[in-house]
Amino acid sequence: MLMKVAKVHDIKKTDKKTLKHWYRLLVLGRMIDERAPNYLKQALGWSYHAPYAGHDGIQLAIGQVFDKETDHLFPYYRDMQVALSAGCTVEELILNGLSKASDLASGGRHMSNHFAKPEWNIHNVSSCTGNHTLHAVGVARGMQRYQHKGVAISSQGESSTSEGYCYEAINGASNEKLPVIFVFQDNGYGISVPKCDQTANEFAADNFSGFKNLQIIHCDGKDVFDSMNAMLAAKEHVLKKSEPVIVHAHCVRIGNHSNSDKHEWYRDEKEREEAKAQDPLPKYKELLLENGFKKSELEKLEKECKDELMQAHKAAVKAPHPSADSIYDFLYPEAYPADKYPDGTHNESGESIKFITALNETLKAEFRHNENTFIWGQDMANKEKGGIFNVSKGMQQEFGKERVFNGPIAEDYILGTANGMTRFRDDIRVVVEGAEFADYFWPAMEQYLECSHDYWRSNGAFAPNVTIRLASGGYIGGGLYHSQNIEGNIAGIPGIRVVCPSFADDAAGLLRTSMRSKGPTLYLEPKALYNSKDAMAVVPDDFEVPFGVARTRRQGSDLSIITYGNTTHFCLKVAQKLAEEGYDIEVLDLRSLIPLDEKAIIETVSKTHRCLVVHEDKVFGGFGGEIVAFINENCFEQLDAPVRRVGSTYTPVGFNRILEKAILPNEEKIEKALRDLLEY
Repeated sequence: MLMKVAKVHDIKKTDKKTLKHWYRLLVLGRMIDERAPNYLKQALGWSYHAPYAGHDGIQLAIGQVFDKETDHLFPYYRDMQVALSAGCTVEELILNGLSKASDLASGGRHMSNHFAKPEWNIHNVSSCTGNHTLHAVGVARGMQRYQHKGVAISSQGESSTSEGYCYEAINGASNEKLPVIFVFQDNGYGISVPKCDQTANEFAADNFSGFKNLQIIHCDGKDVFDSMNAMLAAKEHVLKKSEPVIVHAHCVRIGNHSNSDKHEWYRDEKEREEAKAQDPLPKYKELLLENGFKKSELEKLEKECKDELMQAHKAAVKAPHPSADSIYDFLYPEAYPADKYPDGTHNESGESIKFITALNETLKAEFRHNENTFIWGQDMANKEKGGIFNVSKGMQQEFGKERVFNGPIAEDYILGTANGMTRFRDDIRVVVEGAEFADYFWPAMEQYLECSHDYWRSNGAFAPNVTIRLASGGYIGGGLYHSQNIEGNIAGIPGIRVVCPSFADDAAGLLRTSMRSKGPTLYLEPKALYNSKDAMAVVPDDFEVPFGVARTRRQGSDLSIITYGNTTHFCLKVAQKLAEEGYDIEVLDLRSLIPLDEKAIIETVSKTHRCLVVHEDKVFGGFGGEIVAFINENCFEQLDAPVRRVGSTYTPVGFNRILEKAILPNEEKIEKALRDLLEY
């Protein structure tokens, strides 16, 4: 719905002090914007710079409307004036451009022109343009849940609204009625792609005109007053109605998309000259001169800006660069110590429970332990149903819809808003079913990547406190999208812990540790074990399993099997069978893949001198290849035989049970590999 805007500000209604302050910000920002390419020419930095000239009005307005005490701001890479207007200093902006260690946004870890000030809730966003819309929606959900009076502001170019996650963000915000302002800065181009190649509508905001609970405001992003009035109206509406607003700002791109772009290749001279003629800065200056400001007064202010710029320049150039030995800092945030059971084992007796029961009871216990815990996903909570496999059964009834609720069938939205909501408060913990089955998680991989490097990219300022639960693996006759493993594909992405329990007690212990830790954890649940008798175990009420600690399931001296998940049980059965023939097989259950218990691997291989690595995922490209490489590099002299692997064939998993059996590992395949290796 198009929204009318009251004219709070114009040249007559705005006091002189404010007008002068705005001019100072506009001049100072443009000076930095125009100086940035010189740093690149001098090989000092700013290797990525996207000039904002032509967006001056809307960017000034975004920063002026933002309140660091109540709001959260998600600027994009062209938002230099936004950052300056919001309160970042000139020196802070140059430190970012030069990628110095004291850069507030990332300490030189992220691209230049990605501005942030975490202590003021100006967020470090990704280069993957527009994806921060999901994070803004997540923060807004936090504001709503905690009855916080503030807004989340997401800023982006109009072309990035073509991305699916942008649609998911706006759809979700309008459905949940969340306090978000989405600003589209429309300069007509996505790098060299004209907007007519993006959408059939002339304006990107029109693509969302049918959304309920969503207001749309159009403004001239080149005009300070029109932009200011639009942003003020948007914020007022969001605070009053608690529903999202799109502000579509019509801008012009005066220069190249970035320093690596040449707009002469796709914009003729006439178009480029017309863009220059629309420059907002001289127009605003001319307006001031026409309304009582003296030329000398503005020139004095311009000189002050230049002096401030030079002082900031000198300080930033002298600032230290990040040290090479810092690359491993802030890779993983602090994990819950789980020191009640330091080796992740227990000796308690009692009644064994199912794997699925252990998950359900631990989720409920942790929700009681921390009232700032939330869970959502697809089919999470509808009457008596709790998750596609009923893992969350009874949770909504006990903890309410505010904490346990369904997400749309939009995996990016599920994970992206989880990331965002944990930005609102450090004590928030979010559990999501990232998809109904692990195989359906691929649409969320872009947000998975965001979670993986948020902590590192922000130089330790922020980590999403999210546990991503996924029902993984086969042996259920599910076929494609219902029976495959994904850990081999994602273990190579640093920054997220990955765990995969085999028994009910470890399922409970690892889930508790994941939910109490800072940072993201991928929690793989072998769904064939949910109700398996083999996976049942006694589970202490307070059981904890530390990350990176494997568990020896069977002691042995002749050969070591290293495994995890579904195949742990096959390995134990085969080891028991061979024991009847006099073979002594050791079985090491990794439990935690990232971090990996390297010490336990070295100890078991050094003990038996032979090793078979078994997992359900494909052998080619599977996680077992990393284990074999580690053994070869660290235990080669201890080996009496080559390390072998058993896993799935290099094919998808078939639906027909005959095909599934031919593809997935089983006792027969493991036994054959063991016998071959024992006889080597």
